Amino acid sequence: MAERNPGAPGANLTVVDGVAMLVGIVVGIGIFKTPSLVAANVGSEGAFIGLWLLGGLITIAGALCYAELGSMHPHAGGEYHFLTRAYGQSVGLFFAWARGTVIQTGAIAAVAFVFGEYANQLIPLGSYGTSVYAVLGVIAVTAVNLVGTPQGKWMQLVFSALTVLAVLAVVFAGFLATATAPAPAVAKDVGWGAAGLAMVFILLTYGGWNEAAYLSGELRDVRRNMARTLVLGVAIIVLLYVLINVAYLNVLGLQGLRTSDAVGADLMRAVAGNPGAILLSLIVCCTALSTLNGTVFTGARSYYALGRDVPLLRKLGAWETRGRNPVNALLVQGAISVVLVLFGAVTRDGFEAMVAYTAPVFWLFMLLVAVSVYVFRRTDPDRERPFRVPFYPFTPAVLAAACAWMFYSSLAYAGIGSILGIVVLLAGTPLLFLQRRTTAPAE
Repeated sequence: MAERNPGAPGANLTVVDGVAMLVGIVVGIGIFKTPSLVAANVGSEGAFIGLWLLGGLITIAGALCYAELGSMHPHAGGEYHFLTRAYGQSVGLFFAWARGTVIQTGAIAAVAFVFGEYANQLIPLGSYGTSVYAVLGVIAVTAVNLVGTPQGKWMQLVFSALTVLAVLAVVFAGFLATATAPAPAVAKDVGWGAAGLAMVFILLTYGGWNEAAYLSGELRDVRRNMARTLVLGVAIIVLLYVLINVAYLNVLGLQGLRTSDAVGADLMRAVAGNPGAILLSLIVCCTALSTLNGTVFTGARSYYALGRDVPLLRKLGAWETRGRNPVNALLVQGAISVVLVLFGAVTRDGFEAMVAYTAPVFWLFMLLVAVSVYVFRRTDPDRERPFRVPFYPFTPAVLAAACAWMFYSSLAYAGIGSILGIVVLLAGTPLLFLQRRTTAPAE
């Protein structure tokens, strides 16, 4: 009898475990920032809530597609592995470049701006206070990772719990509020372009569902429980997001949402005064730093992998044994992130600039991942799939259509930041001629 590999993951996650992990991953600091940006691009409260519900439907379609890919090709490389096996090493390498220079660093800068906006609520530093705090946040978290002290799992769980509690606190405060009726919204003539840009922000807030791919190897009775985990988890997330947005509307109104820089703090200030706003700002700052730490930690590994695959960039693949971390990768990632924060500071709408910078590139590769479901069904039809996406081929088509819409909307309406992101992506083209000749990654 073959001996079980002691290092292999076991199927020990229940549906409740999977749902808790999915909710903890997705529900983050975005819900305390993006509603104001969504409100600025819709013409009515009904459209505002309707788009959040549509975002939930797209999210579950994407999670189901990723669940099939993850159960079929379980690998720590995630999308890099899917893209490499579906389209070849060049596409995988291009994705690694995009993740290191656009997607991950842009995400780091975006989270840093959310931290900065709420920190500036606590100790104002003037008109550029948000950017100052954002730079300090990136430098501080990068420095901690350079020392080689990664955040403990228990701390991540605590901060995830704090985030959910903050969402619930805002929901209850919003529904129990006895404040005066919010001012009516100023009429706006918005079209499909504005709706597309609103969806870019909404799907950013729903981001993290792609992590469902990594649950497939450890979920008990995966054939039955994967769909249950995804449907229940996403249903809870959609419910939380709809409730908190209804609470925002109840207290601030659509017009108040449009003009808010820190929507959660503004709601708590309207309901509970400055003490409530200060408490929520502290919680958001803590959770933002937690998210920033995790993003910095995982992002540096992308640079490390790129350095291992491209001889010209081998210094990025250096590993410091004492600190057990990729020092050079952390330094390069930190430097690029600080430059992006400074770029956002110049535009005076840093978070939006970072979303614009990352969105077209992110949705382009997400589109390729969605199409890879069809590619694998055609090229490898007999391969075992512990989970098969339901309603095929309709479900992957929903994800692919949404990705194409998001790519177009972010490129056409998000401003100069989106063009810059594409330019940086294309700057990685020479890597395709420098890559090491390797075969597709092993299973």
